[in-house]
Amino acid sequence: MKDYIEERAVSLAGYIVEHKATVRDAAHAFNISKSTVHTVRVT
Repeated sequence: MKDYIEERAVSLAGYIVEHKATVRDAAHAFNISKSTVHTVRVT
């Protein structure tokens, strides 16, 4: 499970940086909620 979460966090971060996107933009691109983007973290 941790691998999936880490992969998603890295993908979201990469998308936000590459596209200079907002959290809302990233959520829309990944078809997830804005809250999900905010709560994705790797420990």
